[in-house]
Amino acid sequence: MRRRKFITMLGSAAIAWPLAARAQQTSGVPKVGFIFPGPEAYAKMRSLLVREGLSSLGFREPEQVVVVVRATGGDPALIVPLLAELVASKIDILLPMGGSALTVAANAATANIPIVTYDLELDPIESGLLKSLAHPGGNVTGIFLDLPDFSTALLQLLKQALPSLASIVVLWDPSIPATAQLKAVVAATQRLKITTEVMGVKTPAEFDAVFEAASARRPDGLLMLSSPLLSIYSKQIAELTLKHHLPAISMFSSFARAGGLMAYGPNLDELYREVGVMTGKILKGTKPADLPAERPVRFELVVNLKAAKALDINISNLVLARADEVIE
Repeated sequence: MRRRKFITMLGSAAIAWPLAARAQQTSGVPKVGFIFPGPEAYAKMRSLLVREGLSSLGFREPEQVVVVVRATGGDPALIVPLLAELVASKIDILLPMGGSALTVAANAATANIPIVTYDLELDPIESGLLKSLAHPGGNVTGIFLDLPDFSTALLQLLKQALPSLASIVVLWDPSIPATAQLKAVVAATQRLKITTEVMGVKTPAEFDAVFEAASARRPDGLLMLSSPLLSIYSKQIAELTLKHHLPAISMFSSFARAGGLMAYGPNLDELYREVGVMTGKILKGTKPADLPAERPVRFELVVNLKAAKALDINISNLVLARADEVIE
């Protein structure tokens, strides 16, 4: 065999090797970088779910994979330096978990390392992140949510629970570089002739002032859009909605379970496990460009009747019949 032909074949074979096999040839086991936009304790809990997904495909830590966890503690200024640290540490796959700010920053941080993201705010096609859900076409894939339709569904559920709903405050995180969900819900309120005021909140330190301001408007209800901030601090937010007598709906079930009125959204535990499964597929050799992006398939409606009683609200039987969980 000619030397040039042999070298060409060898190069092709190296490209075809599964990522895990190539990692074992160099540094022992592949490293997965997990970055989370909240407290370290939450990051560790969420990373356990990713590890479950990896384990289901045969990747157990530390023998077959190492998961490196980093958390911003809620400080957006730490996103870029933590991503730079992970990239410099020669991770094999990058997992920006929860929030379009992380997804966008991770995409800017590397064009070569495979990225599996979990993002409930960004429209991946409109933003140019993916060519299509079926064929992402680059180094990014993951789980995304169809926000325009979903934001409307949240509003409709709140309207069913509060038939006299005529005015709402929409709470959102303006630090998120994605406005599709905000545009969708404002358009829906206009169709339903519901008076709407949009209020932004970027940090937990702003919660008290924002809820004071929202209460002063005397709205019939409060609708919270998707944000890692509004998910991580569900308990604090639930307490504030009751304190200010604000019937509210969130897409995070933790809000209703922590004492808020209603929540409707995807099962987050399942999403983290599926990220682990998708990561395992890449470790086995599938390129992110060829690994279809996914959408959540299971949604849950949680209604808290204790909160309804505290808010002097009678939840209709129609809503209760649809609920996956009723807290009494």
